[in-house]
Amino acid sequence: MGEMNVDSLLKGIRSAISKETLEASKRIVEEIREDRKTFIYGVGRSGLVGKSFAIRLVQMGLPVFFIGETITPITEQGDLTIVISNTGETMSAVQTANIVRRIGGYVIAVTAREHSKLAHAANFVVPIDLSNISEYRPIAPLGTIFEDAVLLLFDALVPELMAKFGQNEASMRARHAIWV
Repeated sequence: MGEMNVDSLLKGIRSAISKETLEASKRIVEEIREDRKTFIYGVGRSGLVGKSFAIRLVQMGLPVFFIGETITPITEQGDLTIVISNTGETMSAVQTANIVRRIGGYVIAVTAREHSKLAHAANFVVPIDLSNISEYRPIAPLGTIFEDAVLLLFDALVPELMAKFGQNEASMRARHAIWV
C-alpha cells in the first residue's frame, strides 16, 4: 500500500511541476545574489518548506532570512523576497508582498493560483500546477502536493545555485549548523 502511495505522490508532484514552472523557477536563481539580502516567507507547512530552502542558502554563505523570526532584519529597497502560498490568498503572505513592494523590494510568489491576491502583489510568479489535484486528494490531503512540489523544486535549484556561487558540499558542510 505504501509503495503505491509513494508512486502516486511522485506522479502528482511531477504533474504540479510543469514546464512553465521549471522555466519560471530560473528567475529565482537569477534573482538570488550575494550583494543583496534574500527573504523567504510562508505560513504553516509552506513556511517549513521555505525554511528548508533558506537553510540551504545560508549553507552557501548567502545573506538569507526568514520573515517572522525574531532576528530577521527589515527588508529594504532592492532586496528579494520569496513568498510561498498555495492559495495565494493567505492574508499575511499578501500583506508581506505588498509591504515589500511598497518599499521597493522585489517579490517572487510561488503559488498554485496565478490570479490570486499574492500573484497580483508580486513582481513575478512561479506557478505550481494543481489542475489535476482532485485525482490525488485521497492520498494527499490539504496542500500536500503543493508543498512537496515546492520542496522538490527548491531542492532542484540548489545545485544551480551552488554552481553560480562556486559552492560544493564541503564548503556548505563548513557552514552547517550544529543543532543539539
